[in-house]
Amino acid sequence: MVDDLDHDRLNLEFSMRKNNWLSLLLATSFSISLLISCSSDKTDKEAAKQTLKPFPSTYAPLPSETFVIEHATILTGTGQQLDDASVLVEDGKIKVVGNNIYVEAGIKRYDANGKWVTPGIIDVHSHLGVYPSPSIESTSDGNEMTEPVTAQVWAEHSVWTQDPGMQLALAGGVTTFQVLPGSGNLIGGRGVTLKNVFARSVQGMKFPDAPHSLKMACGENPKRVYGSQGRAPSTRMGNVAGYRAAWIKAEAYREKWDAYYEALAKGAGGEKAKEKPERTLKLETLSEVLRGNILVHNHCYRAEEMLVMIDIAKEFGYKIAAFHHAIEAYKIADVLAKENICAAMWADWWGFKHEAFDQVKENVAMVEKAGACAIIHSDSAIGIQHLNQEAAKAMAAGNKNGLSLQAKDVIAWITANAAKAIGVFDQTGSLEENKMADIVIWSHNPFSIYAKAEKVFVDGVLSYDRMDLSKQPTSDFDLGITDPEGERL
Repeated sequence: MVDDLDHDRLNLEFSMRKNNWLSLLLATSFSISLLISCSSDKTDKEAAKQTLKPFPSTYAPLPSETFVIEHATILTGTGQQLDDASVLVEDGKIKVVGNNIYVEAGIKRYDANGKWVTPGIIDVHSHLGVYPSPSIESTSDGNEMTEPVTAQVWAEHSVWTQDPGMQLALAGGVTTFQVLPGSGNLIGGRGVTLKNVFARSVQGMKFPDAPHSLKMACGENPKRVYGSQGRAPSTRMGNVAGYRAAWIKAEAYREKWDAYYEALAKGAGGEKAKEKPERTLKLETLSEVLRGNILVHNHCYRAEEMLVMIDIAKEFGYKIAAFHHAIEAYKIADVLAKENICAAMWADWWGFKHEAFDQVKENVAMVEKAGACAIIHSDSAIGIQHLNQEAAKAMAAGNKNGLSLQAKDVIAWITANAAKAIGVFDQTGSLEENKMADIVIWSHNPFSIYAKAEKVFVDGVLSYDRMDLSKQPTSDFDLGITDPEGERL
């Protein structure tokens, strides 16, 4: 823009000089106004860069028809169970949910008598695409273990969109999943939320307007990885020093850029406006966390370490969206409720390392009953295929010990609460008017061992149908596999 305007100005001045002094005076005046305009444009461009989001989502839902699912037992994800009820979908959005709703003649109907309907399942902790199937070294791209803090890397840049695990997850009712970097580093990089649809690029799967996440990890993993190399961190106190040092740098970086943009906003010419800070990808990510634009998802097992991480968050003014794995969440369930921090947990994985030993099967149920945000996650290409059954195990453990959990509440562990943790509950995670029509029709109560996802809708599009082979998508990688029922992982 500046070059074009300068070129026009010089041409104009040249032509004016061929005339009289009055023309030259006019040209000079016009030139000054153009220079001011250029300066203003430059300021506007810098301000625009402040909000520019690289690698934007290009996801666009496929065209969908109007339809109604009727005579179903519906779990809305908001604490309601509706019997013999219907869901009306129009333009890929939920139009109406309830009993005895009016439906125009000619609209496609799905008879769900004897079946159950829920929101699409959401997994907040997946490594699909970054640790895809088949699991081999050449496609293991989830951990950038070259330094303890790698906030500059983005999981989406490792996602292999042909991962066959995505279609297997779809068959289990999963319509949205968050892909995270691994837990080898103190700060592992940005995570990304994806719609479970096929696309040639990861941007074609990116959930529209979903915030990025930042993967952090405490405990054994980072201290083992770097301690074994004879470098910091090699202890838990080294872990904490590493987090704090990173946030101190991020604060200084944010302050420099804030001062720069503030100077630009006040008009060109200020000294601070001339001193544009150097852009650093690592600190850019961390500073966006401090601004509240990126959500922190923190791998952490032990209760006292989760409390330390909460203190660090308070020291630097950021919010933890969820602790992941959280084997000892039951010990601090009241604190999680008070701080409004979710705990994304397994039903019964434990004992595979020391920090995973003090687990109880009632963990998820106890977090729920404390009034905190309980979530069942997978962290597994297999577990993501049956998150409903994982939730059922956790519910059964709680009920065995008198915690009185019901399906209408438990469904939120794999839908609404998960959506809240990744910042998309305003769009999905429950069956409510104007939300995305991400819907699953189950053969039985989804918490029955016999339940199977029969039909899965993504934005109102029938994306999987257990009774229709043409609606059972297959990865390009799977084409030509002679034994698709054989070992897949």
